[in-house]
Amino acid sequence: MTRTAIWKSIAIGLTADIAEGRYTTGTRLPTEAALAGKYGVNRHTVRRALSEMAAQGLVHARRGSGVFVTSKPTEYAIGKRVRFHQNVAAGGQTPAKQILSLNTRAADTREAEALALHPGDPVHVYDGLSLADEQPIAVFQSVFPANRFAGLLDALSESQSVTKALMQCGVADYTRVSTQITAKQANATQALHLRIAEGSPILRTVGINAAEDGSPVEYGRSWFAGDRVTLTIGDG
Repeated sequence: MTRTAIWKSIAIGLTADIAEGRYTTGTRLPTEAALAGKYGVNRHTVRRALSEMAAQGLVHARRGSGVFVTSKPTEYAIGKRVRFHQNVAAGGQTPAKQILSLNTRAADTREAEALALHPGDPVHVYDGLSLADEQPIAVFQSVFPANRFAGLLDALSESQSVTKALMQCGVADYTRVSTQITAKQANATQALHLRIAEGSPILRTVGINAAEDGSPVEYGRSWFAGDRVTLTIGDG
């Protein structure tokens, strides 16, 4: 069995401390010497852990002052109504989305099944990046039935918001029918977009959203940076 590197274990532990509120935004972390004593390692090992956390945007160093918490992991609720902008804003952060690509292509077998289509039917695909306080937290792909939403890509290009775009196409409300969450490791492309190391832990969510009449309107997959989000499952 592969053992987790000690420096990585320290980074995971400190990230958990931040997520649980032991160190809040703007708080100075214990010194390298104090952390080395706590974990029973040398300062070089602690320095590597802090460097990894800095690369992920969780902490930053001030020359002569120490290392400070930049932000805590984003609280992200997954329930009947999953709305990115509302989730991020509720945690006191500024949400944003960046379009990576918008295109129309043939549905594969998995997409067709999720959207009650036939394989090969046209679908609109929205690939993008979700950000909180200008820090990328997830890469996502949303797939929609193209024949039902002819003007969806233009609406997405204008607003970047799935909720607003679907509303423009006649879907006043939609709810989450199913969600699956799986732990993964970031591939090279995901790591590049999320500004993390290849192989870093990520959480993949797969969800289907349906309109009020029960018809599926979106099949979505998101890959969250594992150290930047806390996924909360609920009924709301």
